[in-house]
Formats: sequence, C-alpha cells, structure tokens
Amino acid sequence: MSDTSSAFMKLREDERETRKALIMEAAMSLFESRLFHEIGMRDIAKKAGVSAATIYRYFPSRDDLFVEALIQDMNNIEKLLEEALASGRASIEDLAVAVVDYMIDNEATFQMMCHFMIRGGINPRVMNKFNAVQIYFLNMFDEIVKKAGGTESARFFTQAFFASLTGVVMTFRNFPGRDKEEKRKHMHTLALLIMHDGLTLDSLNKKS
Repeated sequence: MSDTSSAFMKLREDERETRKALIMEAAMSLFESRLFHEIGMRDIAKKAGVSAATIYRYFPSRDDLFVEALIQDMNNIEKLLEEALASGRASIEDLAVAVVDYMIDNEATFQMMCHFMIRGGINPRVMNKFNAVQIYFLNMFDEIVKKAGGTESARFFTQAFFASLTGVVMTFRNFPGRDKEEKRKHMHTLALLIMHDGLTLDSLNKKS
C-alpha cells in the first residue's frame, strides 16, 4: 500500500471514530436531560446531526450504543480511582463514597447499568458484552479494595459491596421529602455502614 493510500485510510478511520464519538456524546447528552426509555435511535441521530441510517452503521441497536458508552465510562472510573489511590488519600471509606457519588453524578451511566441488570430479552451478543464490562469492573474493584487496605479475599466482599451500593442509589436517588444534598449525605451514610459491616464480618470470619 502506498503512503498516499495509507494516509487516506487513516483519514477515513479518524473520520469514522470522530463521527462515532459525536453520536455517543449526543446520546449521553440526551440521557442526562430526558427519561431514558423515551429516547430512540432517531432522537440520537437528530441530536448528533446525522441520519438514522448513518447511526445504524456504527451501532446496530440502541443497546450496542449503551454498551459502548459503558466501556468508555469504565476507563474513566478506573482512572479516577487509580488517581485517588496514587495520591495516598483513598481509604476504603473514601472509595465507598466515591462510587456512590459517581452513580449519583453520572445519571446516564447509572441508568444504562440498571437497564442491563433488570431488563430481559436483550440480544445475547450485547448481553455478553455487558457481562464482560461488569466482570472487568468487579475485577478492577477487587484490586482497588486490596490496594486501599481492604480484605485480601475481596471477591465476595466486592460483589456484595457493589450490589449493595447500586441498591442504595436506586432506592434513595429519588426519595421524597429530601433535597439533593440530603439524599446524597444519606446515601453516603448507608455506603459507609455497608463498608464497615462488610469489613467487620470479614474480620470475624478470619478469626473463626
């Protein structure tokens, strides 16, 4: 392949990646401002300034787009947690609060996670991708918990911890009678209680 052909192919690939990124940015913007289940691929295409036919070239279905967004978000979460650990300011308690805050502050990501966790009838190909994302996140968090001074046998602890925090945010994010900051503080308190009880139970199991 000539240098000219190589340069042309690179431009085409760069253009493809740019357009794909624009579509995902449009989708995430819509998810932050509208009810999740009301947004279709035509809405996303219109927001991105492309045709519906174009968007399906990049994402065969809305669920494919969701999974791609989650994969990118895992990279952001991993970077944030690793930076906190590298700074020396991240304890197990800090991580519990950080995970809750991330779920609260990234509404689109949280809704996509819940979508895959509770909805049936999802294309097996897409569901396999989501399961891979979920496993990667749990493995990553195992290592983060260990580095932050947590249990060495982190697998069950991490799974229970993540499931509990997801349930806390799902239950109290729209709880009536409290403003946003009151709800956030309440969820922090519950997260710290879950973490404390989990570490205490793990300690007792090691002694028995």
